Amino acid sequence: MDTLTILGILLLVAGFILVGIEMVLPGFSVPGVSGIICLVAGIFLLADSVMEGVFITVIVLAVLGVLMALILWLLSKGRLRSPIILDEEQKKTEGYLSSSDLNYLLGKRGAARTDLRPSGIAQIDGVDFDVISQGNYISRDSQIEIIKVEGSKLIVKKIEE
Repeated sequence: MDTLTILGILLLVAGFILVGIEMVLPGFSVPGVSGIICLVAGIFLLADSVMEGVFITVIVLAVLGVLMALILWLLSKGRLRSPIILDEEQKKTEGYLSSSDLNYLLGKRGAARTDLRPSGIAQIDGVDFDVISQGNYISRDSQIEIIKVEGSKLIVKKIEE
């Protein structure tokens, strides 16, 4: 083997490694661009004819497909940690609420922290919530009551004093 063939093989290996890194850490950044350049340069150095270049390109694309399938399999099984997947849990004990948990607020009273035109913020039991009035304008600091919960929407009305 001559020097150009060895260099071509090394460029292909480096290209596969760099593209593999880009598959795990997506963003079309330095590893991806460098990997593509290495793969193209490796193909040019290894191919003696256009037909051989097409053949090597098809093989490189097939290997990239297998590499992508392998990385996706490893990511889905949890063997690789992806930086684009949130690992933290939002637990109820830490103050996070799901929209289905808001039914406990039905009938509670509080104060409008902002003008409700018809939406705004109200404080109920010391916690700020996004609320929607029944369609009426409710001024800031007015006393309100939650009369309906629709998913994550809290419908309020002004308490007449």
